[in-house]
Amino acid sequence: GSLVRTFTPFYFLVEPMDILSVRGASVIMNCSAYCETSPKIEWKKDGTFLNLVSDDRRQLLPDGSLLINSVVHSKHNKPDEGYYQCVATVESLGTIVSRTAKLTVAGLPRFTSQPESSSVYKGNSAILNCEVNVDLAPFVRWEQDRQPLFLDDRVFKLPSGALIISNATDTDGGLYRCIIESGGTPKYSDEAELKILPDPEVPQNLMFVRQPSSLTKVTGQSAVFPCVAVGFPTPYIRWTRNEEELITEGYERFLLLAGGSLEISDVTEEDVGMYTCIADNGNETIEAQAELTVQVPPEFLKRPANIYAHESMDIVFECEVTGKPTPTVKWVKNGDMVIPSDYFKIVKEHNLQVLGLVKSDEGFYQCIAENDVGNAQAGAQLIILDLDVAIPTLPPTSLTSATNDHLAPATTGPLPSAPRDVVATLVSTRFIRLTWRTPVSDPQGDNLTYSIFYTKEGINRERVENTSRPGETQVTIQNLMPETVYVFRVVAQNKHGPGESSVPLKVATQPEVQLPGPAPNIRAYASSPTSISVTWETPLSGNGEIQNYKLYYMEKGQDIEQDVDVGGLSYTINGLKKYTEYSFRVVAYNKHGPGVSTQDVVVRTLSDVPSAPPQNLTLEVRNSKSIMLHWQPPPPGTHSGQITGYKIRYRKVSRKSDVTESIGGTQLFQLIEGLERGTEYSFRVAALTVNGTGPATDWVSAETFESDLDETRVPEVPSSLHVRPLVTSIVVSWTPPENQNIVVRGYAIGYGIGSPHAQTIKVDYKQRYYTIENLDPSSHYVITLKAFNNVGEGIPLYESAVTRPHSVPDPSPMMPPVGVQASILSHDTIRITWADNSLPKNQKITDARYYTVRWKTNIPANTKYKTANATTLSYLVTGLKPNTLYEFSVMVTKGRRSSTWSMTAHGTTFELVPTSPPKDVTVVSKEGKPRTIIVNWQPPSEANGKITGYIIYYSTDVNAEIHDWVIEPVVGNRLTHQIQELTLDTPYYFKIQARNSKGMGPMSEAVQFRTPKAESSDKMPNDQASGSAGRGSRPVDIGPDYKPPLGGNNSPHGSPTSPLDSNMLLVIIVSVGVITIVIVVIVAVFCTRRTTSHQKKKRAACKSVNGSHKYKGNSKDVKPPDLWIHHERLELKPIDKSPDPNPIMTDTPIPRNSQDITPVDNSMDSNIHQRRNSYRGHESEDSMSTLAGRRGMRPKMMMPFDSQPPQPVISAHPIHSLDNPHHHFHSGSLASPTRSYLHHQVNPWPIGTSMSHSDRANSTESVRNTPSTDTMPASSSQTCADHQDPESTTGSYLANAQEEDSAQNLPTAHVRPSHPLKSFAVPAVPPAGSTYDPALPSTPLLTQQASNHPVHSVKTASIGTLGRTRPPMPVVVPSAPDVQETTRMLEDSES
Repeated sequence: GSLVRTFTPFYFLVEPMDILSVRGASVIMNCSAYCETSPKIEWKKDGTFLNLVSDDRRQLLPDGSLLINSVVHSKHNKPDEGYYQCVATVESLGTIVSRTAKLTVAGLPRFTSQPESSSVYKGNSAILNCEVNVDLAPFVRWEQDRQPLFLDDRVFKLPSGALIISNATDTDGGLYRCIIESGGTPKYSDEAELKILPDPEVPQNLMFVRQPSSLTKVTGQSAVFPCVAVGFPTPYIRWTRNEEELITEGYERFLLLAGGSLEISDVTEEDVGMYTCIADNGNETIEAQAELTVQVPPEFLKRPANIYAHESMDIVFECEVTGKPTPTVKWVKNGDMVIPSDYFKIVKEHNLQVLGLVKSDEGFYQCIAENDVGNAQAGAQLIILDLDVAIPTLPPTSLTSATNDHLAPATTGPLPSAPRDVVATLVSTRFIRLTWRTPVSDPQGDNLTYSIFYTKEGINRERVENTSRPGETQVTIQNLMPETVYVFRVVAQNKHGPGESSVPLKVATQPEVQLPGPAPNIRAYASSPTSISVTWETPLSGNGEIQNYKLYYMEKGQDIEQDVDVGGLSYTINGLKKYTEYSFRVVAYNKHGPGVSTQDVVVRTLSDVPSAPPQNLTLEVRNSKSIMLHWQPPPPGTHSGQITGYKIRYRKVSRKSDVTESIGGTQLFQLIEGLERGTEYSFRVAALTVNGTGPATDWVSAETFESDLDETRVPEVPSSLHVRPLVTSIVVSWTPPENQNIVVRGYAIGYGIGSPHAQTIKVDYKQRYYTIENLDPSSHYVITLKAFNNVGEGIPLYESAVTRPHSVPDPSPMMPPVGVQASILSHDTIRITWADNSLPKNQKITDARYYTVRWKTNIPANTKYKTANATTLSYLVTGLKPNTLYEFSVMVTKGRRSSTWSMTAHGTTFELVPTSPPKDVTVVSKEGKPRTIIVNWQPPSEANGKITGYIIYYSTDVNAEIHDWVIEPVVGNRLTHQIQELTLDTPYYFKIQARNSKGMGPMSEAVQFRTPKAESSDKMPNDQASGSAGRGSRPVDIGPDYKPPLGGNNSPHGSPTSPLDSNMLLVIIVSVGVITIVIVVIVAVFCTRRTTSHQKKKRAACKSVNGSHKYKGNSKDVKPPDLWIHHERLELKPIDKSPDPNPIMTDTPIPRNSQDITPVDNSMDSNIHQRRNSYRGHESEDSMSTLAGRRGMRPKMMMPFDSQPPQPVISAHPIHSLDNPHHHFHSGSLASPTRSYLHHQVNPWPIGTSMSHSDRANSTESVRNTPSTDTMPASSSQTCADHQDPESTTGSYLANAQEEDSAQNLPTAHVRPSHPLKSFAVPAVPPAGSTYDPALPSTPLLTQQASNHPVHSVKTASIGTLGRTRPPMPVVVPSAPDVQETTRMLEDSES
């Protein structure tokens, strides 16, 4: 085994200390170091080695000390003054340095002040100054009458050199001088005579002749606070520290010197504080203060410890220091300063970290701590052992030279070969992960540990990282530098030691993405009252060019920040408020994103003239020559600066020229004097800022009195006096004297029990009543009233009154609350607020009054009120019914007094979704038409708002999922509805749901109805004529395996099926396929000629059928099928062919939630619901549409088509796999597309878009992305006549027949939350006054061709899914084609 080298003791026994010397003296700087091998000692002065070999003045003594003979010091040559340091070196071991010691040489003798002649009363103290520079103070002594002066407790010298003589006696008189003896010739001061005066007969003022001054001392020094006071009687002096009495007697460190000065020896940190000298002579006291600050030289709390290490390891030398001021720490290695670098780092302020050790790092390291008052050093040794020597675990102190034995030797044996395939599996900006395979010599490698050596390329200093457990073959190296090449090698170790190294691997770290820093020097300055310019400089941006800047700004006190993009380095923001503070900050952007924001800079826009006149200008005529003006400042926000004053302009009304009078400051009144009597004057006031005059008020006029009132005599008796006694007060009211020509300055009220002279109260001349308070009940008071002016009081008027007894309740009512307001908060809560004029202006309630709020519904028959008490000026009324008008009033009660009820306030609660279903649902068969039934019902009892629509659900399966029921929307003002084309002899179940502007209510219980068995014969011809196109039979009779002829979405639909055998099924399928085209032609020709009865017209109208539900068999009325917009192929393009100069193409965001549709805006999308939103039921006798009115406002929707269908089919199908990335529904309830039959209906007025079946023949896209809310049934309100609806924007339902019969709006899809695709509801009624001109001109929509297939337009709209959020989507809707054009389209498509 190898030897472990031990640490060698090497330290200083003696270190040099600071020295004060004088010219010509000899100085010894002590130094002595200990080591087994005697060290070589050298000296440095001011950091440079001294060459002592040929120096005759300075020499090295045998113990290592430095001797300086005859210190040299002159004005221009100071070779010996400075900082000395002792350096000890042992060859092959290292070097240590001592602390630095300062040699100060006292300067040339010079007095800064000299003694002056003075006199002192016997027993008092005298002071003689002799100020010299600090270095020389120790060399000062005194002489009295040219003889050396002996100092004692009574006569002593201050550290500054001054002399204090306390308790003066006659012997102290004489001539004094001070001498500086600092080597060489002594220097004498001027002589000064001290005279001793006998005791004065009269007391003399107390005064300080020397006060203490603040001191800063180092611990261990002594401090003297001089304090000398004179006066008669002789003063006594005492001291306090931090206002606590300082006890000096029997205390070793605090000494009270003669005359009262305080000496503190061996100063410690506890002595810090404010010292006060208090002089007291019985007549008076004076005090003086001074502060003591204590500094502490550096001391070590933790010294560096010796360290053993291997090469490539990281180590830390610890060093903790304290001191005052806080010391700085530097490190020295072998006598040379350690310069911090990537591998030598100062960590935790004082510790030295060495990374990746190399052999040359061995040696002695010293921590040197330094502050203003001293320095100290402490050192430790670093030994780097060979890799095959284990680091000893023994405490290093016990490793002396005696224990230099063999440590446990490593066993010998085969060492591992090199690890294989070292690769960097992860390379980041500041770390790299390495992995490798086990060495060939040890394929298992379970017991191997690995050391990873790494270094920056081109640097020979390696660092090492060890794996954390045996067998681990990966490691992450942290704390690397970005964009730097590192070299890695891996060494395996077994119990015998480290093996071969792997081949070095070079890896470069990633460059760091650097965002811009904050823009430097951001400055903002106001360039005008409404604009501010901001400038800044280019920030550091690392590796990305600055692309642009964002300038953020905000009005001070607001919390809404605005921003603007800026390309350059300055920007001016305009349109700001005048004289308002704004804050600004800038963020720079580069390709990586936004950088660091600058600090906010705040600047105020410039002031301007006020933008509004002063408010509330009032005039008060004082007499025949003067008028008093009062006004208020302009409203807040219009001052545009600091108001500096006001300008008053006035003139006689008869004249045009005016007089101006300016007043400075902020006073809000002015007396205008020197006017003419009996003359009308006009006045106006304007506010001023430093920028000028703002707008003036309107002219206000008043007339001076014709003659001034007489004040040469007292006023006459008041013309009347009335008293009204209460329990503890009397209300007194009066009228002024009849002779109005004598000045009245006020009124004096006297009162008392039995006599009016007990109390007197004076009130203003304007006052006409007064309440005398705090009286006794049931007492007889006499009251007197006199008018007075400056001459005196007039004749009194007498009255008497008896206050009421206590038991009688106080009848005087309080004033009722005023300003009662009802603020509606929700469907069941209203906040009532009010004011109370019997409270002070700030409306603070300080007494025990309370308020009673009462409310009831505003139904004349309802007289029942509810009440509640409140102690504040507001009350929250809860538990109200939705959509109900309530009236509220308030009264106040205080003690036994209460007010009447206030004026009422009214408020209608907000609507809520209906909370009960429609009631009394009945179903009856229609006479003569067994396949048509009539559903009747009554509105819900808890409608909670205006019912805007109903939805009838029906199904043959009462247990079917609700989204599998067929739905029929009905407008809200109808309570009956016909449903046609039902299957005979089948039980149907019906449910009804009501909706208002807030959403859908609950469904009614299911009502069963069975259709009759026989079908009347009168329906058949019609049936075959118009109903069979595109269907083999009614869809409800089709079996579950039916496939649409052109490959739509095949799936069972869940509708009830008639029990048909499979042969019948085949016949149906074949017949459907074969005759579809033939029927289309026949029906098209047939329909173009159908113009006979209202009944036929109605059927031709576009009746809405819901696309995602089961289709009813409808062989009688030809209804346009639903259009499911194929979003995958949908482009929202404005195809505006209209000559309308301002087509409405606004994108209206759709509310995120159906709850958002408040009564204020029931229309979901203003483009679509711009007319009365009445959805007409199928049974209306004549459905006509306001085509011309509609056309002027419809934006267009274009639908491009797939060009592959085998044949055009004019038909619209539900295409369920609608693919639109903008709309995600949170319901993933269907994993595969909902499927449904495709019914090929043909419509004489085709509204549906011709949509190829093969587009999505077998779509498997999830319905999650389906924007179900954007789908809707084709409108039943399409064009069927040219009837214009002049009032179609009124938003109300008119009762006259023609209005009723025109279909007033298209129904809008509203999806219930049960399924994203499944049900629709009637839209809400739009507000009155929608901006829609029914007479806008418009041209028909031109036919759009796509691969020879006609593209027909559809009107769609959407209402947000109930309870779901979704992003807004613009809905654009085209005009309906007019009649002839539609016919042409049909013929085109068939040809």
